[in-house]
Amino acid sequence: MRALVVTAVVAEADSVTTGLTPHPDSPGPEPRTLPGGYLITRRDLPGIAFDVLVGGVGPAAAAAGTATALALADYELVVSAGIGGGFEPAAPLGSLVVADAIVAADLGAETPEGFLDVSALGFGHSVHLPPTELAARAAEATGALLAPVLTVSTVTGTAARAAGLAARHPMAGAEAMEGFGVAEAAAAHGLPVLEIRAVSNAVGPRDRAAWRIGDALGALTAGFRVLGPVLANWGERHEHR
Repeated sequence: MRALVVTAVVAEADSVTTGLTPHPDSPGPEPRTLPGGYLITRRDLPGIAFDVLVGGVGPAAAAAGTATALALADYELVVSAGIGGGFEPAAPLGSLVVADAIVAADLGAETPEGFLDVSALGFGHSVHLPPTELAARAAEATGALLAPVLTVSTVTGTAARAAGLAARHPMAGAEAMEGFGVAEAAAAHGLPVLEIRAVSNAVGPRDRAAWRIGDALGALTAGFRVLGPVLANWGERHEHR
């Protein structure tokens, strides 16, 4: 099985590849550059090969980077991975969230009656659903919260915005900026998608001093140390379906 893991920035990609490296003293191959300037690194584990892509920040960049990689190689699974904001108290700092739904939370229109997403406007869909069994097994193996992950184009920085998102998506576990873009590209290629987020900050008023990016990157590495075998096992059982 071959999987594509899409991250936004180099620090996230480094955390993922560290988690996927069987032996810490073996750095593996150097990253290579794809058309468009996207960096990709290969990691081979028993039963599964991972290409880890630095796809860029935001849903548009993530969709473009993912689509570029998917056009150049054959994959069976796409994973959006990185850090993000957590909805407290369900997703505290340093915890992991695995998406059971990948939601475009601010793609739509503001109206006097409230926010309407693109599905309500009749312009398409605003949710991608990862394979139920895969998401559940990934959450169990990593100790993650299984919950919707919201994709936003603007990171939440006020209590009012956080309250609005929580009201529209009361079960949400995290917000990030790339998952829906990755999922759109995966869907265009008929591929299943998974999203995993490590919580670096609380969704709410912007407070840089309270962010724990290092802890979140460490949690991402730890998550991928156990996630590889889960994905390989799932791939083996679904390869010929």
